[in-house]
Amino acid sequence: MIGNLGDLEIFARIVTAGSLSAAGREMGLSPPVVSKRVQRLEERLGARLFQRTTRKVTLTEAGQGFYDRVVAILASIEEAESQLARKSSEARGLLRVSAPTSFGRLHIAPHLRPLLDANPGLTIDLELSDSFVDIVGEGFDVAVRIADLDDSSLVARRLASVHRVLCATPDYLARVGEPGHISDLSGHVLLATHGQDPWRLEGPDGPVTLRVHSQLRTNSNEVVREAVLASVGIALRSTWDVGPELRSGALKVVLPRWRASHRVGLFAVYPSRRFLPQKVRVFIDHLAALYGQVPPWDEGLDQLLEQQAA
Repeated sequence: MIGNLGDLEIFARIVTAGSLSAAGREMGLSPPVVSKRVQRLEERLGARLFQRTTRKVTLTEAGQGFYDRVVAILASIEEAESQLARKSSEARGLLRVSAPTSFGRLHIAPHLRPLLDANPGLTIDLELSDSFVDIVGEGFDVAVRIADLDDSSLVARRLASVHRVLCATPDYLARVGEPGHISDLSGHVLLATHGQDPWRLEGPDGPVTLRVHSQLRTNSNEVVREAVLASVGIALRSTWDVGPELRSGALKVVLPRWRASHRVGLFAVYPSRRFLPQKVRVFIDHLAALYGQVPPWDEGLDQLLEQQAA
């Protein structure tokens, strides 16, 4: 019988974190200590659990079978402790979250107070970046991503659909002219970040890929947003970003029958389905309930877009 439960916890954390060093950072242990504990566990079992490389570790066949049982044991212990403490729904500890800059500012940060009030033992470290972080390598518990993850090997929960439309100000369209066909965009100023070039659109003629050429180049989504509002050109923007401007008429949808790929969605991405910490589960459930089947930023927009497409 395994006498040291801590060794099992370290073993399970290495699997979810992807490396000994990442597991050590999450648990506050040095890599030599983690390595020694794993070695002690393997000697006690008489089996090798991991194949080690300089960058990561992978489970052996014996390790995979052992992991499946260990996760069940740890989950049962965690559930028993929660029930005993009568805090089964309360999250505790440090939760490290990565999210896109604009989305995090607009649709995560303003809604954290109810979550923090309900979980006084929870601390959230919210880091905003428009780059896809290495969740395991950089020690994040969960990442909120706007992407096409249909073919991804990551564990992800879809939180909401993301609709991206071409838009510009009425002033820009009055000055330059409104495009009547997708091919007309070649004569317009198109605004995009480096990471958003090219545009992949779907419409009446099927999928189209457009390279973006502009006098303005930037790595900032917020710069693109301000530029389109300043009548610099046409941008491909998400309704979560420009919904209020579309409703007020400050922005108008251009070529409304053309949209970005419908496969793009808002996802919560995390390392593993197994041994999911309560703090991660509570955070993801909070966002899912907040956005719902029709996110607040899309309310009333469907009718508006249909009218403009008619």
